[in-house]
Amino acid sequence: MSFFSKLFEKQEDEFSDFNWIPLLEMNQLNEIVINSDKKTQAIFKHSTRCAVSRGVIKEFEKLNENTENIDFYFLDLIAFRNISNAIAQNFSVAHQSPQLIVIKNKKVIANASHYAIIDLKFK
Repeated sequence: MSFFSKLFEKQEDEFSDFNWIPLLEMNQLNEIVINSDKKTQAIFKHSTRCAVSRGVIKEFEKLNENTENIDFYFLDLIAFRNISNAIAQNFSVAHQSPQLIVIKNKKVIANASHYAIIDLKFK
């Protein structure tokens, strides 16, 4: 296997230690909005083809081990580009990758991309 293949190859257990909720269906976006009245919701848009995205998500996971107060959704935006586009449209947030969007009381309260994701604080 070449160096570049190893660099961009997704490991099956790459994100297994974090309590991610896979975002796989368009109707989950409605659930996220509804649930945001009771509990903060966050969507991490990840590009499986991007080394920056991989580095950011690993660092983010290390810094956010306590996930009890927030539901964290994981979107593979390469496999589910239609959902990524719907997020941009429904939440009026320009598409970026990697990107973290935080929703509370049906509104986006925070949005960050690239390494700025690591600096987001959750309450």
